[in-house]
Amino acid sequence: MNRRNLFGAALALIAAIGLVGCKDDKAASEQAAAKPAETFHWKMVTSWPKNFPGLGTAAERLAERINAMSAGRLTVKVYAAGELVPALEVFDAVSRGTAEMGHGTPYYWKGKVPAAQFFSSVPFGLSTLEMNAWLSHGGGQALWDETYAPYGVKPLSAGNTTMQMGGWFNKEINSLDDIKGLKIRMPGLGGEVWSKLGAITVNLPGGEIFTSLQTGAIDATDWVGPYNDLAFGLHKAAKYYYFPGWQEPQAVVESMVNQKAFDALPADLQAIVVEAARAATLDMMNDYVFNNAKALQSLKSEGVQFKRLPDEVLQAMREQSNLVLESLAAENDLNGRIWASQKAFLEEASAMQALTEKELYNWR
Repeated sequence: MNRRNLFGAALALIAAIGLVGCKDDKAASEQAAAKPAETFHWKMVTSWPKNFPGLGTAAERLAERINAMSAGRLTVKVYAAGELVPALEVFDAVSRGTAEMGHGTPYYWKGKVPAAQFFSSVPFGLSTLEMNAWLSHGGGQALWDETYAPYGVKPLSAGNTTMQMGGWFNKEINSLDDIKGLKIRMPGLGGEVWSKLGAITVNLPGGEIFTSLQTGAIDATDWVGPYNDLAFGLHKAAKYYYFPGWQEPQAVVESMVNQKAFDALPADLQAIVVEAARAATLDMMNDYVFNNAKALQSLKSEGVQFKRLPDEVLQAMREQSNLVLESLAAENDLNGRIWASQKAFLEEASAMQALTEKELYNWR
């Protein structure tokens, strides 16, 4: 074979190999396209009654958002309080893997995770916007992750009720003496403050509040604000509606995810879960600002008696709040670091708000 023929044969061989390679790539591509994408089916347990306005519906919307954004590759079925697990056992269910997701609020788990209370609401503490900023930019999320990590749970902010009301009472609060012996449903750090001032506090899930208040099992309760309180009919079970909501200047609603279940997702589905929760936070904030305004007018038309807590009481509550928070912070290193971080940002944010939102609210 002469040199020219040899060169031609080599070119033909290279072309043949290239064609085989193209065919192999095409076949692999077609095979991958034919293979159905892996799907995941999750359960979400919640602390709320089924389809309860604002809270229960937020869980449903979060699930729907994940289902839509993932094009069905990750489907989430929602179970209301009591359908799969009781309202106050949601954290345990997610930790054990009984459910891949949960929807509640951190201070419900204070018996198991005392530090969780810092991530719900702190008396006389951060506002809604400030809390979101601290979590996303001030190191709060990293501390929250550290708090839940030993339980195999990944926390995500998935809503906020904005500032709440002081609560519903069947006894007037005119002085500190009126607090002694008062039976009040109030979870979290606010409940501890009431206890320090002589009240008897209990922790009840939302579904038990109306009956307990109506029958006299409790004298008073907080819940959320006009939007949710009207839906529960609390104005039919109590005489007085007190403000301000010193105990919860805002309240984070969380989406808990079982860490192993989250880690098993491909990266794009993990991102969808995180971004869906982020969108849910804004959605709930808007929901509450809009509907609280409307519900307030409805309660006024029902003849509800609105009362402001006396300055003497608020001053005492502020003093006790500081003591309760410092005591909780002193329990261990993690608690101390969380409170130091949040308190430092509170001081910075307060200076800005004094020049802006506070002045606007005072004058508009």
